Amino acid sequence: MRIRRRPLQDDEPVSYAWQPAPGELAVAAMPLGHGIDVDGSHEAHSHDFPGLTYFSAAGGVVRTGRQVRHVEAGDLFVIAPGDVMGQARSDDLVGAQGWGVFFTADALGTDTPGAHLAWRTHPLLFPFVRGGAIGALRLKVPEPERDEWTTRITALHDELQQRREGYREAVSAHLVLLLVGVSRLAADVVGDLRENAEPLLAEVFDVIERRYPEPLSLREVAAAVSISPGHLTSTVRRRTGRTVQEWITERRMVQARRLLAVTELPIGDIGRQVGFPDAGYFARTFGKLHGMSPTRWRSVNVS
Repeated sequence: MRIRRRPLQDDEPVSYAWQPAPGELAVAAMPLGHGIDVDGSHEAHSHDFPGLTYFSAAGGVVRTGRQVRHVEAGDLFVIAPGDVMGQARSDDLVGAQGWGVFFTADALGTDTPGAHLAWRTHPLLFPFVRGGAIGALRLKVPEPERDEWTTRITALHDELQQRREGYREAVSAHLVLLLVGVSRLAADVVGDLRENAEPLLAEVFDVIERRYPEPLSLREVAAAVSISPGHLTSTVRRRTGRTVQEWITERRMVQARRLLAVTELPIGDIGRQVGFPDAGYFARTFGKLHGMSPTRWRSVNVS
């Protein structure tokens, strides 16, 4: 796993990009604990690729965004591209036992039935897919499932280390199961935001989740959460690095990708179902965000 450090711009945290070696499978699994040196952890930083950190035992702290979170047994941190991780200290993970899993968007391969689409189109994992910069989303693995999570990640790590025949397929399968597990744990993103002391963001995401299929403006979201549009704009941008309208659009795009993947609905019908009455405007918006038309995306991603 080779990481390239991008230079700082103004006061932004440094960003790290993954540079896979030729033929390298863009998946990495590493143990986390006291004394573990992870590239970039010595400074505030973000990645342009997603990742997970899972802790089977309590101990130490994790620095995400501006928060310092004490690690508890079963903690699972979902790290989206763009999420800011704080500068780690030498004693941060004293007593902790855990794993980090990192991958790129193409790690699963387009020839894996359903897998490549599963995490990209899950309606409640859009912060994981596109990033939020509020710090990693914190989930909790139930106690009866914790040994299974450790076993699964250990198996993924062993496949990557030993590279036996068929290891690529095995790694892909383990990664798919991990992502399915994440999607099930993240079934209540709004609840997790409330638990993580982000009540305003929870309300905003709740409004977006309920009303994205219909016309929805910044002013209407602001009215629903009882604050001014200006205050809402500045708060959401500061906490997430994105505007309310960008989050509305992204939620619509997640549903559009799901409908493109699992239905044969015409493009115009999909646009109307996700809040774009004008088919042309839907196609232009989709194309701007994905680099291709909805029709092309469907042909490339759905076998």
